[in-house]
Amino acid sequence: MNVYEVKSMAERLSGNTYPGRGIVLGVTPDGKTAVAAYFIMGRSVNSRNRVFVQEPDGIRTEAFDPSLMKDPHLIIYHPVREAGQGLIVTNGDQTDTVWEYLARGESWEAALRTRQFEDDGPNWTPRISGLQAGDGSSGVVDQDGSFCLSILKSADPEGTACARFFYEYPAVPGLGHFLHTYVCDGNPVIPTFQGEPERVSIPADIDDFTRELWENLNPDNKISLFVRYTDLETRKYQQRILNKHSK
Repeated sequence: MNVYEVKSMAERLSGNTYPGRGIVLGVTPDGKTAVAAYFIMGRSVNSRNRVFVQEPDGIRTEAFDPSLMKDPHLIIYHPVREAGQGLIVTNGDQTDTVWEYLARGESWEAALRTRQFEDDGPNWTPRISGLQAGDGSSGVVDQDGSFCLSILKSADPEGTACARFFYEYPAVPGLGHFLHTYVCDGNPVIPTFQGEPERVSIPADIDDFTRELWENLNPDNKISLFVRYTDLETRKYQQRILNKHSK
């Protein structure tokens, strides 16, 4: 078994109909650009009725057709927000919790210790979060492309306790880590992600990476995708937002 095996995102996604929501953080092969990606998927009409909308400091989810929105709980939130020169990426409203803690000089671990998995039993969907280092204000590291990932998940089938896992990664050129909410699709219970974030290759070009992600997400269940490439020296970035439904 090769514990250092690196796979492409095409390999990680192809054939998996429902990894759920996913975060990818990493660095381009030349080591000069930080990469962040976030996607959402859905099986219900309510979950699929969403688009990503750009905000001044990131993105938010929004109902594609407001008349079809039944319950905004757990599906309307800001997945991506800037924190200083860093970036917070999560699958829920814990984005705001992390932002608030960092803004007052506290750690992201402290922020996430106030949160737990989603209250959607029997799935108890994990809360996954990522923090891309910026100017050091995040309390993690300086702007070298390093990043952190976290998953908060139920410790038992009944959802009576929360297990919290935190990972810190150095910037390794061409390498990223992929964390998603579910192992795969399931019925009646969707199996929660297990193990450490998966090692993946990061392409040099944002459009190549965006295409690789979008084309390998299940066409029936994919909803929206966000990708950002940030120059580590200038902090200028390129980003792409793709929605299955177009406004």
